[in-house]
Amino acid sequence: MSITLDDQDKLTLRIAGWGAVSLMSAAGAAGSAHKAATEASIALTSATGLVGHVLAKAPKGVKYGKTVAELADQVLPALTASMGLLKEQAPEEADNFRRTVIVAIEAAGRPQKGAPSPTMTEMARKITEALDAASATPGVTAANSGTVPTTLAGQVRPELQKVIEEIVDSGFVGMQLRVHDERGEWVGSAGVRELGQSAKPPTNGWFRIGSSTKTFVATVVLQLVAEGKIGLDSPAAGYLPELGLDGRITVRMLLQHTSGVFNFTGEYFEDGTVVPGVAWAGQEWVDNRFRTYRPEELVELALSKPARFEPGTEWNYSNTNYVLARLLIEKVTGRSFAEELRRLILGPLGMSDTVAPGTSTEVPEPHAHSYYRYEEDGQDKTVDVTSQNPSWISAGGDMISTTRDLATFISALQGGKLLPASLLAEMRKPDPKIGYGLGLFVQELPDGGTIFHHNGGIAGYATLMYSTPDGGKTMTASLTYVDDAAMSQAGAFQTALVKLIDEVFGGGQAEAAQ
Repeated sequence: MSITLDDQDKLTLRIAGWGAVSLMSAAGAAGSAHKAATEASIALTSATGLVGHVLAKAPKGVKYGKTVAELADQVLPALTASMGLLKEQAPEEADNFRRTVIVAIEAAGRPQKGAPSPTMTEMARKITEALDAASATPGVTAANSGTVPTTLAGQVRPELQKVIEEIVDSGFVGMQLRVHDERGEWVGSAGVRELGQSAKPPTNGWFRIGSSTKTFVATVVLQLVAEGKIGLDSPAAGYLPELGLDGRITVRMLLQHTSGVFNFTGEYFEDGTVVPGVAWAGQEWVDNRFRTYRPEELVELALSKPARFEPGTEWNYSNTNYVLARLLIEKVTGRSFAEELRRLILGPLGMSDTVAPGTSTEVPEPHAHSYYRYEEDGQDKTVDVTSQNPSWISAGGDMISTTRDLATFISALQGGKLLPASLLAEMRKPDPKIGYGLGLFVQELPDGGTIFHHNGGIAGYATLMYSTPDGGKTMTASLTYVDDAAMSQAGAFQTALVKLIDEVFGGGQAEAAQ
């Protein structure tokens, strides 16, 4: 059987193979990392066949994580993707790749003095699991192979594939969708990973999740409420006295967008008046998309503007509320939001594909690309904005994840695994003026039942994250598109979303909220 690999496929194989060596070396005993890497590299470069040809070169320009955990977050998904793309087109090369990586990581363990460290043993186990993940699920093809999987766990869901293809045809660059229901789990993709290329979006690809970040932030705050470190109805100013917040603003108001605090990304009024904030659209944003903003800087900008309304009297979506929530988390714990996120959510749920990037500009591989279009000298110009510094939005929408991790999170949250029942009930209580709880939208379905969600959008990426009240049925997705200041894809997106929700949750299938 012949196999054709594009440059992206080859990069994925190299990241996987050489990354596995780097991961083992990083996890090894102090002082032996270089020797471990040398021994393992010999195994990689000794491989034969197509795999040997590809792995003879180390990946160029790849920025690996600085810690073992960050490195694992990049390498393990690449290992699974590599096995999938090879197994689909040339099973013998998949076996060759697996054997090569196993020999390499065993070689990396040999130079260690005495028994391998527990960390090294654990990394070897995770690498082996990642290699076996693609072959353990019949019908799964690799994210990077460009082939759309039609089945997962034995499912055949042509109706779902048809919907995502129609969505892409309405003007989107690409889409990946994951649905988990009573029939099991299904994943699929449509469109292209990159403009001008033919490879389809990866079904295990990473992407910027935009405002879906807010559900994570709200959950961490509520977990700290459960730990007794924060009072849900306590004044936020009591925890952040240095900011000069209105003393009437409570923690609950921040999470529910009822604080009245100015939105640092700009306020848009019913009469068409716009009060601008930080640049997040147009050529100004494109030219400065690698600028670093401090969270405090965003808050200072917001508080320098008049409040939109008296605290607790109205509802208005404001990213400032969630940057304040991030600062609150960091103030009461003495740790970064990323650390608390790992402690309270990512670690317990085993979510290795989710990060709070801070000022890091890159999206890990594999990923689909996002774009932005603007006018320059009377001409439309489209640029790839996948790489950017997301500190301009901070905890309002900076996180990166995958459809698998988002499904794990929203299912666990709604299934009662992250919050006590009383706090989950508080989270689900919608504001009387709009269906928004605490970091969560509450949506009643036409045919009965309730679903909970928080979608997101950021610079050419759109995210869907939905669940039934028991967490038993979930839908997570990422769409990529050519963004612009006029948000011209908004109408097509809403039309597509209605159809997709009806397909997955329609017919009264969603359970009534308890």
